Amino acid sequence: MTTFDDILEEVGKFGRCQKRIFGLMCMVSMPWAGVYVGIVFQGFTPEHWCRDPAVTAIRQGCGWSAAETRRLTVPLVNRSGEAVASTCQRHDVDWNSTGLTCDRREVNLSRAPLTSCQDGWEYDYEGRQSFVTEFDLVCADSWLVDMYQATLNVGFLVGSIATGYLADRFGRKLSFLMSNLINGIMGILVAVSPNYVSLLVFRALYRLRHQGRMGVTELVGVEYRRTVGVLYQMFFSVGILLLPLLAYYITDWRWLQVVITVPYILFLSYYCLVLIEQTLRDDNVETTTPSFMDLVRTPRMRKHTLILSFNWFTSAVVYQGLIMRLGILGGNVYVDFLISGLVEFPAAFLILFTIERIGRRLPFASANIVAGAACFITALLPDSLFWLKTTVACIGRLGITMSFEMVVFVNTELYPTFVRAKETILLKQQQLDNLLATSNTTDNKDPVTV
Repeated sequence: MTTFDDILEEVGKFGRCQKRIFGLMCMVSMPWAGVYVGIVFQGFTPEHWCRDPAVTAIRQGCGWSAAETRRLTVPLVNRSGEAVASTCQRHDVDWNSTGLTCDRREVNLSRAPLTSCQDGWEYDYEGRQSFVTEFDLVCADSWLVDMYQATLNVGFLVGSIATGYLADRFGRKLSFLMSNLINGIMGILVAVSPNYVSLLVFRALYRLRHQGRMGVTELVGVEYRRTVGVLYQMFFSVGILLLPLLAYYITDWRWLQVVITVPYILFLSYYCLVLIEQTLRDDNVETTTPSFMDLVRTPRMRKHTLILSFNWFTSAVVYQGLIMRLGILGGNVYVDFLISGLVEFPAAFLILFTIERIGRRLPFASANIVAGAACFITALLPDSLFWLKTTVACIGRLGITMSFEMVVFVNTELYPTFVRAKETILLKQQQLDNLLATSNTTDNKDPVTV
């Protein structure tokens, strides 16, 4: 039976047309970083405390700063053996009777009753706005922040099945264009969402995207697929580096969402610039209808499927947990994110350097061991050694990035073309398990081991 790989032997394994398509598809990988981990900035939870109208009036009359007002009027609570300002309670007192004035600032409120935040919150986030500060997603509603990322992963399940069906039924070109059209529409709707419920709905639909990596690896010869796959992932890493720069200068989460979405609208021009799918036909080629049963039909296929599914699950959970849980540089989320993104480039070069010389098993196993050990050590290091903690965490990020990238391109090597799309869909469904990683990853205060 003539295969697509046999046809590539005749038309060229990595010719000029394939290089052009590869270069254009790499551009698609960059904005996905903003979609995947933009929550780090769009859903950032700054320092906050209860708003009290009476305290606000005193502060305005006395000209106190927000930090001074917080020190004088916010109750202290015990957190891990340390007295810190409460984020979810305030004093239930008549401030006119406490004796607090512009001249007499120190008053004893240790026995004053406490109550919940009945008038909203104040945020130490001057000049910036995340959807957390806009919708007050703190305290009892803080779990809703994690739903923002969870709906993305739920949408991943539906999107993988839908785009996989479109690609098999109507071709890669239509699947690519439809994915970008839907992403462009849903991304803008996310930016203009009037409430958090509609935001979550549009966010889930935002996940419908074409699997560009699989498309570019299918267009080249077998010996080029791993290099093409790793280089494609490096453009995602470029997007990771650009994201904190954009977030630093774009202070409103809605406008940041618009900037992240605009490229998907521009990608619709690919219809005119490049033919995503060349139709290659041969009368001697047998047509095969793939199914999910092909993944477990033989003992060897079952073994590959189970191992890859487990490895995808662990890599996805740890990678997303590490990339989203920031703050180990004293709270500077922009610098922390930038540094953690830089280590993805050495990971890509290590893969390209090692797999041809010592194979795949040893680098893959070593990367997982390094990532696990680094995460464990990071959890044991005290916060006072933040530079050491940062270094160890970045080593963990390096290891899990290598592991994740190797899982993806090994998938393209182990499975024949006709069943590769089904396996990719199955593996992508492991993203649902990222719900574990997104739990409590957005307050950006204490480092965590996933």
